[in-house]
Amino acid sequence: MQWCFKFLALIIFILSPFALAKPPEDFVYLSDIDPTILQEIRYATAHNFIGEPIRGYQKPICMLTKKAALQLKEVQSEIYKKGYSLKVYDCYRPRIATKQMLDWSQNNNQLMKLEFYPRVKKEKLFDGYIAAYSGHNRGSTVDLTIVKRDRLEQEQYQSGQPLMPCYVNDRFKDNSIDMGTGFDCLDIAAHFNYSKISIQAKRHRKILRQLMKRYGFKPYQAEWWHFTLKNEPHKRTYFEFPIT
Repeated sequence: MQWCFKFLALIIFILSPFALAKPPEDFVYLSDIDPTILQEIRYATAHNFIGEPIRGYQKPICMLTKKAALQLKEVQSEIYKKGYSLKVYDCYRPRIATKQMLDWSQNNNQLMKLEFYPRVKKEKLFDGYIAAYSGHNRGSTVDLTIVKRDRLEQEQYQSGQPLMPCYVNDRFKDNSIDMGTGFDCLDIAAHFNYSKISIQAKRHRKILRQLMKRYGFKPYQAEWWHFTLKNEPHKRTYFEFPIT
């Protein structure tokens, strides 16, 4: 049954509408809209669930539709004066990157399992975590967290370093406020309503969700960090252009 699902997902992926070459005119660099928003684009590095930089991320920068970027600027404006900042992990994602994730799901590479999906079998990652095509390909979906402005230092990932599960207290020392798990934790602990996290982490998740909803973003239940602009301008187009 699993192979049928993967085959169907691949067919959908291939037949989905997409655009090539350069970005449309309404795509912007987030730093041009708000340079105060922090960026840690994980898929341009080896610190992700695959364990290597992902194709299409030629530079570690955030690109979004201008509409989504302007709404993030509004969120940032509200929290920045309170001593906090947004930090984005992923924004626009080229379709070639999503294709690489699909290919990875069908090979034997489990290099980063201990950190990113320690309790989930790799073949089950399609069940709510990895999609055959992604809202990120449309340019109005963003993965992000909140950081204290006086705590910008964080652990620097080194390839081959010992890994810790993304849901334990001594996980990778990201500078995010405590959200109960690290980013891209492909685990039930990352679900917004997961009960076995601290009261503080629950409060932080709620704050982030309320902020994003207030400025026109809709959350994704299985990932506390994932939000899509409700009235996104490209609802049916999956873009291919690289991030440069």
